[in-house]
Amino acid sequence: MSSTSEFQTTLDNSVSALKESILQNLTYRLARFPNRATKRDWMLAVSYTARDRILERLQATQSTHQKNKVRRVYYLSLEFLMGRMLSNGLYNLGIFDNLTKAVEELGLNLEELRNEENDMGLGNGGLGRLAACFLDSLATLDYPAIGYGIYYEYGLFRQEFVNGYQIEHPDNWLKFGNPWEIVRPEYIQTIEMYGEVEYIFDDLGNYRPKWVNSKKVMGVPYDIPVPGYDTGTVILLRLWRSRAFEEFNLETFNQGGYVEAVREKSIGESISKVLYPNDKTENGKELRLVQQYFFVSCSLRDIIRRFKAENPGGWELFSSKVAVQLNDTHPAIAIAELSRILYDEENLSWEKTWEIVTQTFAYTNHTLMPEALEKWSVDLFGRVLPRHLQIIFEINKHHMEQIERHWPGDNEKKRILSIIEEGHPKMVRMAHLAVVGSYSVNGVAAIHTELLKKTLFPEFFELNPTKFNNKTNGITPRRWLQACNPLLSNLISSKIGKSWPKNIDELKKLEAFAEDAEFQKEFMRIKFENKKRLSAIIEKDCGVTVDPSALFDVQIKRLHEYKRQQLNLLHILTLYRRIIQNPNLDIQPRVFIFAAKAAPGYDMAKTIIKAINAVGEKINNDPRVENRIKVVFLPNYRVSLAQRIIPAADLSEQISTAGTEASGTGNMKLALNGALTIGTLDGANIEIKEEVGDENIFIFGHTVDEVEEIRKKGYNSFDYYHANEELKAVVDWIGSNYFTPDEHSGILAPLRWSLLEGGDRYLVLADYAQYIECQEKVGVAYRNHAAWAKMAILNTARVGKFSSDRTIHEYARNTWKLSQVPI
Repeated sequence: MSSTSEFQTTLDNSVSALKESILQNLTYRLARFPNRATKRDWMLAVSYTARDRILERLQATQSTHQKNKVRRVYYLSLEFLMGRMLSNGLYNLGIFDNLTKAVEELGLNLEELRNEENDMGLGNGGLGRLAACFLDSLATLDYPAIGYGIYYEYGLFRQEFVNGYQIEHPDNWLKFGNPWEIVRPEYIQTIEMYGEVEYIFDDLGNYRPKWVNSKKVMGVPYDIPVPGYDTGTVILLRLWRSRAFEEFNLETFNQGGYVEAVREKSIGESISKVLYPNDKTENGKELRLVQQYFFVSCSLRDIIRRFKAENPGGWELFSSKVAVQLNDTHPAIAIAELSRILYDEENLSWEKTWEIVTQTFAYTNHTLMPEALEKWSVDLFGRVLPRHLQIIFEINKHHMEQIERHWPGDNEKKRILSIIEEGHPKMVRMAHLAVVGSYSVNGVAAIHTELLKKTLFPEFFELNPTKFNNKTNGITPRRWLQACNPLLSNLISSKIGKSWPKNIDELKKLEAFAEDAEFQKEFMRIKFENKKRLSAIIEKDCGVTVDPSALFDVQIKRLHEYKRQQLNLLHILTLYRRIIQNPNLDIQPRVFIFAAKAAPGYDMAKTIIKAINAVGEKINNDPRVENRIKVVFLPNYRVSLAQRIIPAADLSEQISTAGTEASGTGNMKLALNGALTIGTLDGANIEIKEEVGDENIFIFGHTVDEVEEIRKKGYNSFDYYHANEELKAVVDWIGSNYFTPDEHSGILAPLRWSLLEGGDRYLVLADYAQYIECQEKVGVAYRNHAAWAKMAILNTARVGKFSSDRTIHEYARNTWKLSQVPI
């Protein structure tokens, strides 16, 4: 592995040189004089100063890769939740300290400038943040790689609470530009959609299909360079922005048809406009499919262009030079698109085409819930991508022949395994296409992979057992400890040295300090400082004053019923009821902190947000509570906010129903920063428990096997409701009008209904009693300051396994067969 010291740069990184670079960028790139510059101007000048140094390394990286004709992995993901780039870039370049001094000598504060940067609106939750961590690790470990996605003009949405309700506003994150982007118009790709298929004789006299009367759209690539830590490698995230093929119809405009003249332009540009359009409508579904095909087709054409430039020998080398990882089913259409390009455009035989395709793609599954696996109606698919539908039917035909050979005459197996789901309407199963067309299928936690084999894809596993493997998720310690928690990072470095951000297993050396009273005191002082900083954010954003000496109980993740924020809420109500019925109740004071967005079309998730806010409003203003509990819901959850919450957390809520969370990565980030986990044996919680030890984690709830047994017998939530007076009381309470007296009755009734008449799909009531008991143990444990400090330190020390560096090494060795290429 190379290090920064071995990489020869021409740009000087001394304090004086960095200061000069900042002033040059301010004056000549931004056309601002220092005495007229705003904080945003200075932030941009600092960002360009870092970018100049990143681009120098990028050129060296690309030159080395091209010269060596390397094998690359291409990571296709509909989301890349990058957050802010400046801090990470400075740490990875090794110039954070010098640039901080340079900024100070200019009379500025780097922390204030960093807050001027917008979070990149390129993702939503764990899927996108995982992709971002993987890019950081790929660069840090010197693996040749390129990420591909969409350059969304608007992110998911900017969240605001009005009277406790989630209100969505456009997230116009690009309003003031993006200093990290590099537009590459020379690599524009043109793709086709819609139209129909005709059969014609080609120049060789073969009767072949031809896609005709299609609509064309251009994809303009924007590159975001991603530098590795302590290395010369910089890799690219290439994002596609859609542009109309015909920009403007001047004749129509001159005849007075102003709207018609720009209609095609507007339609073309809408593809990359918004992350995740609401798919409750048919138009929304169609736009999602178009988005997925748009970025996949642009990316594959770009991959092929690069392959041909570096390997003029022909297609025989393609799968030895190209590995494509599909991050969930969103890019699965790539299997049909590469098949179409090779067969229709490159005139390869079908046998050769399918051989190349199935040696190129690998697929990561991120969900155990069948309803979350993408499916498209055959009618919609055929309208948008008529030729691809034919190809999928061809793939399915050969797939059915394989099933017939394996299970002769078994039509039920064919029905289960078919890429086409028979029904009204017929559907294209994208997960099945991904499994059939890939040489590797992986889960993202040990239990998740086992459940893929046993419950989600058991027949596929029986058909091709060697395809399935596990790659437990990971996070980059550079962002999720070094950059987001500098106080703790510096303390760690003072005890074990500074090499741990790249060799995270060295954190195990902290075990030697777990019972050291002075180290415990300093560790918890830092936690307290982080809690004070978060308390100021809470007061500013929520108008609630909280005590940083209280236990900070944190649940931050996408709002979904399976993640069970509603179970957390029932615990809050239980404590509230106990307090007002027993004014002298002695409990550990807590601040319950939520942050999450609900999908715009997900009504129950929005009801849960309203319920948490309504309960919080009541509790926070009830003098009987005497600050023993506070409830806050921080609006507009995003990476930069997570970087403030995670270092301040004492308790990490990971309470999904066992068997529903594929892995989770928030659990890893929180544990790395010294938060103790309360959770079920679900996803990566199981592996975290194995690493930190049973005594340093709080586990409750039914296991995967027990959940399955309960459901087999026929789960009836009313049994738990009637058997537990306290549970019955709080469920009825939340369903009443008590917390929403000024609104029409029944606002929160759907939440109660979902837990009772609705069947309590995620077994909230079944796990309630164990959860309450476990939370009581948490409260007792927190009061023993030395014991809690020891547990927190051991969590930080023992979660090195969950570095994305380890995950990427496993992918590179076992799936992609990728070699490291030091720069």
